Amino acid sequence: MDLSDLRTVKLDREGGVAVVTLSRPNRMNAWTGRMHTEYRAVFAHLEADSTVRAVVVTGEGRAFCAGADTAALEGHAEAGAYDAGTPAEIATPGHGVRSELDHAFAWHYGLRFPVVAAVNGPAAGVGLVLACYCDLRFVASGAKLTTSAPRLGLPAEYGLSWVLPRLVGIGHAADLLLSSRVILGDEAERIGLANRSLSTGEVLPAAIDWARRVATEVAPSSVAMAKAQLYADLHRDVGAAVAASEHLLDVAVAGPDYREGVKAWLEDRPPTFRDVRPGPGPRV
Repeated sequence: MDLSDLRTVKLDREGGVAVVTLSRPNRMNAWTGRMHTEYRAVFAHLEADSTVRAVVVTGEGRAFCAGADTAALEGHAEAGAYDAGTPAEIATPGHGVRSELDHAFAWHYGLRFPVVAAVNGPAAGVGLVLACYCDLRFVASGAKLTTSAPRLGLPAEYGLSWVLPRLVGIGHAADLLLSSRVILGDEAERIGLANRSLSTGEVLPAAIDWARRVATEVAPSSVAMAKAQLYADLHRDVGAAVAASEHLLDVAVAGPDYREGVKAWLEDRPPTFRDVRPGPGPRV
């Protein structure tokens, strides 16, 4: 997809930080097949740019993402079948790292850079799914979050039954998945769903500040390796995790970023790290 054709997603850049904005404010950024397609195309573009070191995802206006568009929900009900509304050929960012990650939304885990959700307002259904698949979540204290699915007679969407317990534990996940009750940002932070709960006006600046620190203060090669380890280790035993970390240690110590990091520390100056190769995160 040509990014000049974007209608439901916006992309902005400041140095090594990109901000991706869901942009259907008149519909509370409700998710559609076109938004899904554009969102993946934008991330494929960012993945191919070696200068991108961190990404922030947020919503335009008063919502993050209110879930699937009601017109789409009505269409599914009338047809008696689910239609994602996406083309047969769709971008595949984050694919090729691990087969487990080559699926809708799970591909976020295969990216070499961190993705921070700046949840500025309501996040429901697929909107909550999207936030959960980001690496961190900064949430407005008054933002309403809900799984929505049980109220619509649907199962947990897009593997949310896998990711949510890993964020908040079985008990809290059962509460949210089975009751579909609404929680606010403050409770989300208390149970571990949000990394930080902030006032609405602070959410995006705080997320960008975190991303900027990652983009300027730490080695992108280390970030890529650590992120790959984080999600690969969810699928393997501790011995395999230790073995992989020992291999990566050998790789890192022989690389230029380690030499630069040590030199900068000894010289008491900020390090200058190289950009990593474009593409998905490393295999570990």
